Amino acid sequence: MSSQIEDQIATHVQLCTQLRDEIGRLLVGQEKMVTSLLTGLLTGGHILLEGLPGLAKTLAVQSLSEAIHTDFSRIQFTPDMLPADVIGTQIFNPKEATFSVKKGPIFSNLVLADEINRAPAKVQAALLEAMQERQVTIGGETFCFEEPFLVLATQNPIEQEGTYPLPEAQIDRFMMKIIIDYPTKDEERKVVERMSGGRPIPKVKQVATPEQILEARSVVEKIWVDEKVRDYVVDLVRATRNPAECGITGLDSMIESGASPRASIFLIKAAKANAFLQGRGYVTPHDCKSIAPEVLRHRMVLTFEAEAEGKSPDDIVKKILDNVPVP
Repeated sequence: MSSQIEDQIATHVQLCTQLRDEIGRLLVGQEKMVTSLLTGLLTGGHILLEGLPGLAKTLAVQSLSEAIHTDFSRIQFTPDMLPADVIGTQIFNPKEATFSVKKGPIFSNLVLADEINRAPAKVQAALLEAMQERQVTIGGETFCFEEPFLVLATQNPIEQEGTYPLPEAQIDRFMMKIIIDYPTKDEERKVVERMSGGRPIPKVKQVATPEQILEARSVVEKIWVDEKVRDYVVDLVRATRNPAECGITGLDSMIESGASPRASIFLIKAAKANAFLQGRGYVTPHDCKSIAPEVLRHRMVLTFEAEAEGKSPDDIVKKILDNVPVP
């Protein structure tokens, strides 16, 4: 790795540290969620946040948008939504007998799709083009989004009434699925003290710009990935489809379908971001292992037998990580 790349990484890692610290002034704990948001920013990968209400998912996303002084849009998904409520629509002007385009809330840099699994199938389909091609089509005209563009979606893991399961095609477009847990006792004590102590809540300061985020992305893309590490990533993903071929026994009857090649691409990108955040210009197998559960867990469909035995996708991923040889 050249000294020039080392200097670029050091400069931009310091920027990410400032972002993390600024968000930490308002948000207590949830370091894993903040790291995942930074990973999404550095790679352009969309994030699915799954957690119960009240765990600061919205606060984290909003604080991040304020820290980089970029557009932020929150879309509250409901069962009666229409695609036009998300992407926009055409409005007829009777005086001039012309149509004009009214853009929807998806036209933003950071988009919080709150309770995304409450939206019906038509709305989910409208999001597919936006998330993959980073553009939408309204009335036959295509509109591209400004970078950085990131969809951060949330869903409630226990409330199923009035919800629509996300289609596999859409789930696959999320780079990572993050499971958000309750804070520790000390963290919750700090939350209570900060939010109910009578003192004004600190405002988030701008410490970065969208241009700096895009510069950091270009540095992340230059991080070196050895051929053996690439092969290791491919082996991990292929093991979710045909574990027996990879020498792993006991999983064939538990996996109905595994991860797509998109998982291999996202795993490499996320591993690069992980190495970058640690100040390294090269990816190690540990980078891949540490981020693999977040990249793979939502791309696996388990059989009824696995569910009957109480197995979760994380259990399957853990066994794969324990058995695939590390280079």
